[in-house]
Amino acid sequence: MVSYIIRRQEMANSYGSMKKKPIGKMILFGIVSLSFYALLLVKQDIVNDFFARGGIYAFLPIAAAFIFSFVHGSFTGKFWTVLGIEAARKPGSPKNQKIFRGDSMEVK
Repeated sequence: MVSYIIRRQEMANSYGSMKKKPIGKMILFGIVSLSFYALLLVKQDIVNDFFARGGIYAFLPIAAAFIFSFVHGSFTGKFWTVLGIEAARKPGSPKNQKIFRGDSMEVK
């Protein structure tokens, strides 16, 4: 009987903490990512001129790679989250440990 009550409490706690899917952020990062790629392809002659100047301009390709990586990675992460696909967690990770505090169990 006690284990039944604990299971019910765990289910009730997890029901209230369901996350909203980041559809708006996914669309925003998707549009920004698509526009970056389109801009790169349409204006490639201007991009090549700036990237080939040398000196301080040598950091532009590196900065562009970081920006593209961040925006595209954010879009991809939100995309998989909206689809409901999450990374597998290791059994011993802190997020999956159950901690006994007083008369109730909490998932940390």
